Amino acid sequence: MKKFVSAILTGLLAISLAACGQGEAPADNAGAANQPAASGEAVTLKVGATAVPHAEILNQVVKPLLEKENITLDVVLFQDYVLPNTQLAEKELDANYFQHIPWLENTNKEKGLDLTYIAGVHIEPLGVYSNKAKAFKDLASLPAGAKVAITNGQNEHGRVLALLQSAGLIKLKDGVGVNGSVADIVEKKVELVELEPAMLPRSLDDASVDAAVINSNFAMEAGLNPAQDSIYLESGEGNPYVNVLAVRPDNKDNDAIKKLAKAITSPEVKDFIDKNYKGSVLFVGEVK
Repeated sequence: MKKFVSAILTGLLAISLAACGQGEAPADNAGAANQPAASGEAVTLKVGATAVPHAEILNQVVKPLLEKENITLDVVLFQDYVLPNTQLAEKELDANYFQHIPWLENTNKEKGLDLTYIAGVHIEPLGVYSNKAKAFKDLASLPAGAKVAITNGQNEHGRVLALLQSAGLIKLKDGVGVNGSVADIVEKKVELVELEPAMLPRSLDDASVDAAVINSNFAMEAGLNPAQDSIYLESGEGNPYVNVLAVRPDNKDNDAIKKLAKAITSPEVKDFIDKNYKGSVLFVGEVK
């Protein structure tokens, strides 16, 4: 009888201990920004990115570096420039890496967001590419009235038009700089055709388009090498269009986010960019 009672008590004690253990289990950490982890605690960071080069850099270089810090990097792919900022503001992401500083600033202004950035990583120079069938070798080969496809994104027009002006294809009103719009064109040697950014590489197969101005990320996704295949390429010197690691003010000082910023501006990332993109992506590597 004593043995029977002892067995029952032992069983009840085991059940009690198990229940206590379940009650103290850590909650699922969906984002380090919302639940700052104690030193050494495992953390998962969700970072939104476009495919090339951003997601490649994150998955192939940054993720292994953060694993050493007990941080799991969950890279969420996007094909547009709107949702990554919307989801970051709504705390569905901890950070994003896809945009340059002027785009971030314009998005904040237009959509009433309060996003910021903590690291400048690289520059993706804009390039002018010729129609594959027509294969113009340089800008001088473009005929008068040639049709040049550009992005339909208003926020990008200033940069695109400044590039076309530096290439001698258009002339803008004095003083507009990189803030010009199509309405500021006073002279032009070409006709501009506005398309969705992701459609620009495909336009090179369209006989109705002679050339296209394409951002390096879309060019590389289409198998183009900006440094080799473009007939005119934006300079990296003094370029304000640095692609950044964007975050929210409420998580910019989070320890895991700071480690992400350090990893994404590391020598390992520079080596990867230099080796794999060969001048098509220019490393900056600055922590704000």
